[in-house]
Amino acid sequence: MSLSARIYGIAVLSGVTLFSGCMPAYRAAPEQAQIAAPSGWIGSSSEGSVVDSAWWNAYGDPALSAAVEAALARNNDILGAATRIERARAELQLADSSFGPSLSFDTGAHAERALGPSGMAISRAVQPAVQLNWELDLWGRLSSQAKAAELSLSATQADYDAIALSVAAETARTYIGLLGLDAQLQQAKATSASRAEALRLAQEKFDAGYISQLELTQAQSELEAVEQHIPQLELAISRHHNALRLLSGELPAAYEQNTGSGLSGLSLPAPGSGLPSELLRRRPDIARAELGLASKDATLAASRAAFLPQLALSARAGALYVSALSYDPSKVWSLGGSILAPIFDRGRLQAQFDSAAAQRDEAAFAYRGVVLTAFSEVENALAGQRRFAEELSHVTARRDVLKRSLEHARNRYEAGYASYLEQLDAQRNLYEAENQVIAVRESQLQNMVDLYKALGGGWDYAKTVKPE
Repeated sequence: MSLSARIYGIAVLSGVTLFSGCMPAYRAAPEQAQIAAPSGWIGSSSEGSVVDSAWWNAYGDPALSAAVEAALARNNDILGAATRIERARAELQLADSSFGPSLSFDTGAHAERALGPSGMAISRAVQPAVQLNWELDLWGRLSSQAKAAELSLSATQADYDAIALSVAAETARTYIGLLGLDAQLQQAKATSASRAEALRLAQEKFDAGYISQLELTQAQSELEAVEQHIPQLELAISRHHNALRLLSGELPAAYEQNTGSGLSGLSLPAPGSGLPSELLRRRPDIARAELGLASKDATLAASRAAFLPQLALSARAGALYVSALSYDPSKVWSLGGSILAPIFDRGRLQAQFDSAAAQRDEAAFAYRGVVLTAFSEVENALAGQRRFAEELSHVTARRDVLKRSLEHARNRYEAGYASYLEQLDAQRNLYEAENQVIAVRESQLQNMVDLYKALGGGWDYAKTVKPE
């Protein structure tokens, strides 16, 4: 090796060493953002198969399954999330395009009329050329940018799945709520018919002098109370129906009452919760936060590498056609390289690095928040699974007791041992108890939807998101 080549190599190495000393040290994520999965669930759980990806079919209602599948196909939020995947894919392609050389063609032409030794002369020139540019990724800046874009694409894909899971769960909850309102409306209409008949009999007995004015007006009041509840339920049904159509990306339409088995006909599935550590790979929102954190970390690495010199190579080859040479082309070419090393930029690179570090730390805390929320949601749903079963058992038993109580009150009244107000009071208590049974059953079914959603809805990290 010649002396000049050695001197050149030593100079380059010294320059790289000098600039690498100016590069800031890597910043790890804050320790406060770290979180570990608990060893077990507080609530009752099962370690069996967690959730099937089409979990809504477990309720055994074809109309529910059709509503969820329609929402997954046409919901506006899901369609919008799909476009974000396409944008992230294009951004990844843009980042990948930074690797390797770029080739371009350009040509220049000009004509000139000027005074020369022999008088006025016109000259024309054309110079077509092909140019090659290539930035070498010596320090991994470009590869870090590409990695950030790749992770961002995977995070966007996980975000799509998280939105789809939320839409499916909200559709199932809305549908179950609609069935609950239907059941309450049927109960209210049946009670209204029963109390209208009771009022007719009370009117006859009042006319005959067997009951007082107070007992008659009380019977009228009880009937009006139920009649008042009916339009409230019908309004709530209309709003739930429109909400269900909105989730499916459809315009409002007239509601047709469900002709299926209704709320009581829905099966109550019992998914296994699995181990807490498995939850970190079964929820798309956790994957989205984790991949977002990794993307920000790659961006931080790219901003750190920006402190080092950038080496670019360029080459140009073409031909020169000049009229003075009778357009006999002359070959022209150039070959060179450049090193761009930051010296003084008024703190721009440091500010970019600090901003990237802060964004990475923010993503780390966001990931921690998502994980905490996930474990809390599972525990709440597991607790509700047992509590709602207990509550339903009690309200059902109370309803059965009140049915017998109403029968006793009716018999006592007809036998002349009690007033008509005692029978009215028993009717009111039974009506409230029947509505409580419907409400608790609805809450129990919706809590199971919450459990399916909290467990990830059958989503699998390995099958959906590309591994790092």
